[in-house]
Amino acid sequence: MIPKYHTMIRNIRLERGLSQEEVCRRCHIGRSSYIAFEQGKVELSFSQTAQLANLFGLSLEQVESGLRPNYNKYKQMILAYLRCRPSSDGKVVKTKLAKLLYLADFAWFYEHLESMSGMQYRRLPYGPVPDQYFRAIDELQESGQINIDHKSDIQLISETDSSKKQALAELSKDELSLIKKICQKWKSKKSTEIVHFTHNQLPYKICQPDEIIPYELITQEDPGYIY
Repeated sequence: MIPKYHTMIRNIRLERGLSQEEVCRRCHIGRSSYIAFEQGKVELSFSQTAQLANLFGLSLEQVESGLRPNYNKYKQMILAYLRCRPSSDGKVVKTKLAKLLYLADFAWFYEHLESMSGMQYRRLPYGPVPDQYFRAIDELQESGQINIDHKSDIQLISETDSSKKQALAELSKDELSLIKKICQKWKSKKSTEIVHFTHNQLPYKICQPDEIIPYELITQEDPGYIY
């Protein structure tokens, strides 16, 4: 089976203004092999794929998945959830927020066969989370877009007043609508309830600890158990 990441690599190459010859030279790949790869006709070796990942600043997991993570969009998804006021005081537990983001990405894939953010979710003990989640939270706090209140060992996240004036331009109306629906469903639920829900979904149950969860698994889930 030929991997599906050839289209993503071709698009990135064109965006960077690189010729096929330049990529071949820098990654030590024969030109005819690379052309056939971009056309989806052949598979590259592991070492050649690793060279491409290094050239374009991607992880092997991102390359092999064929998904391009949109980090800025992912951060806007965080702000979108906070604007939905996922609790009466507008604050949400950090763990619960991570699960809400996962539900949005996988529910969007269920309907459109593509992720909302393109982030890769790892099967961690407390649920599916992208490696970049914690970095995103730190950066949003440092830029003054969110506040983090500490209550015992719980972190409560809320959006700052100044951040609320910024448009969430990366998100479409349909994407914002889905985020709102998920937020409303889980607004009155505790973090433990949403953790239990995501742990019992097919994608999490099938994958091994620390493994990247394939989005395609959500298409096999019961329609009433997507979010």
